[in-house]
Amino acid sequence: MTESYAQFCTVARGAEALCERWTPLLVRELLCGSKRFNDLHRGVPRMSTSLLAQRLRHLEDIGVVRRTREGKVWEYGLTEAGEALRPIVMALGHWGARWIGSRLRDDELDAGLLMWDMRRFACIKEFPSRTVIIHFSFRDARSGEGNWWLVVEHGVADLCRDDPGRELTLVVDATVRALTEVWTGDRTPREVINSRDLRVDGPAQDAKDLWRWLGTSAFAGTRRAALERQ
Repeated sequence: MTESYAQFCTVARGAEALCERWTPLLVRELLCGSKRFNDLHRGVPRMSTSLLAQRLRHLEDIGVVRRTREGKVWEYGLTEAGEALRPIVMALGHWGARWIGSRLRDDELDAGLLMWDMRRFACIKEFPSRTVIIHFSFRDARSGEGNWWLVVEHGVADLCRDDPGRELTLVVDATVRALTEVWTGDRTPREVINSRDLRVDGPAQDAKDLWRWLGTSAFAGTRRAALERQ
């Protein structure tokens, strides 16, 4: 830390430790289970790798993160102090869902981050025992981020940037905004389908089950409740 509030107040000292740009999002990624440097970077793709390394060192220094060697790679995990941040981070997310909502600018939409979030929170137990391969085709994603494949088999979800070359279960054709708004709870699948901002191609039952398989963001319920109160 290069600056200080110069106050004994623990709110000030806690903010100094954790409220630098990107640090709360890095803690979020660790709470979500990311352990390796590349996985952490996938959760904060617009953060430079040098800054990510710097923030990780800072979190180690203050006792929030513990780094351990696993074979040839380093893994990062939360200490007891880091895990104690879970209710704080979750509360911040629920506050944002209730009082800020999406209101997303176009430059805040990110197909890669959306797909990474959906992969790690996919409701694996809801998927059928057979292999499921879903091709997500985004009409308006940034260059190189228009196509993603979610492969779920043997109880594991994998996200591919390249066509796995296997038979598809479903194809989801959508704008990034439409699928993001379904994920965050701002719109329902029916709404985005009726508006033609999203289309699901494939067997009717699988298309119906898709939304149960994918689930929604951890904060979507709060967002939907806020919309119902309006």
